[in-house]
Amino acid sequence: MQRLLLRSGGARLTASRLAAATYRVTRRSTHSGSILQFSDEVEAFRDVVSRFNNDLVAPNISSMDAEEKIPSTLVDALFETGLMAVETPEEYGGAGASFTAAVAVVEELAKCDASVSVLNDVHNTLVSTCVRKWGSEYIKDTYLPQLATSKLGAFALSEPGAGSDAFALKTRARKLADGDFVLNGGKMWITNGGEAEIFVVFANAEPEKGHRGITAFVVEKPWGIKVVKKEHKLGIRASSTAVLALDDVHVPAENVLGEYGKGYRIAIECLNEGRIGIAAQMTGIAQGAFDRAVSYVYQDRKQFGKFVGEFQGMQFQIAQIATEIEAARLLLYNAAAIKDAGGDFVKEAAMAKLYASQVAERAASKAIEWMGGVGFTREESVEKYYRDAKIGAIYEGTSNIQLQTIAKLIQKEYS
Repeated sequence: MQRLLLRSGGARLTASRLAAATYRVTRRSTHSGSILQFSDEVEAFRDVVSRFNNDLVAPNISSMDAEEKIPSTLVDALFETGLMAVETPEEYGGAGASFTAAVAVVEELAKCDASVSVLNDVHNTLVSTCVRKWGSEYIKDTYLPQLATSKLGAFALSEPGAGSDAFALKTRARKLADGDFVLNGGKMWITNGGEAEIFVVFANAEPEKGHRGITAFVVEKPWGIKVVKKEHKLGIRASSTAVLALDDVHVPAENVLGEYGKGYRIAIECLNEGRIGIAAQMTGIAQGAFDRAVSYVYQDRKQFGKFVGEFQGMQFQIAQIATEIEAARLLLYNAAAIKDAGGDFVKEAAMAKLYASQVAERAASKAIEWMGGVGFTREESVEKYYRDAKIGAIYEGTSNIQLQTIAKLIQKEYS
């Protein structure tokens, strides 16, 4: 936890000092005895991120959205603060914290800005997790310190014809006589693709074997990964979503991640964890929109001589959304707790992602309505939460894929 640092006025503060510092932080109360009463470790991360949001993210929200880019200085600050290596063991430069702490960071960041949140989420819960869990000693020694301190990661699985059908990969890995590989193909919808320097790339080394030919590789950008295009999106605009080209990219044999031909297993297991991360992002979006709009209706906007939040019709809507956000958060941290305990969390992860993405859309939509005309403008940034929320039903498994997963597991339980 000593790597939890934040630059403030040129000084580097430890987490314990941050806890004693004075900042304006919006904090949702947690009652004693609640299953959402987090450990000291998780609370320390949440406090650090809240301060990070206030100091460094919030002042840049509008410009990042307009310019469709997260400043490199902000990415550097995420590394310096220790937020890019939450689960990475201390011997590799990380905090060695729990998965619950990692998703708490994602949720807190999303309350302020979903683009910064997903940059952190993909780096931590997909890329670093893959390297940490399946990497050889060489891979871990080489790449975990870089991923912990300075180099952004990307997870290169999706392709134009391989979205929900993730294993219909066309990218090929040709094995050379000396055991090295040459990769050829293209990737699409790659989060962090524009800035990443380390990629986990999935390619099929033996197409005749179907998904059993898929192998995962750790690939450095200078080896030949080219960014062909950066997508212009409805939401999470500052997050780079890139089209990549791999033309005769030479990868050393020692950079095979996990076992040869077992890339499909790595992808499935990482995406199951990643779904909890997206549930955290969506829960954060919902809470961020709710906090902004409810403060407005109880403190700023008056009609007919009283604050609009005092009207019963408005109160009922607020109560409904508050209940849904609480339910989404419970699903989220239940899935994270099962994962941390080593249990089978696939169904719970799918449920959390499905429901949180639905709640994020509803909460952001209602927030705009509650704020009236000003909510529809860019002045208050509430409409940004609405745009950002839509992606939750699409990436890391569409809502229909989540429903299919849940249904299959229920059928298995009762058959």
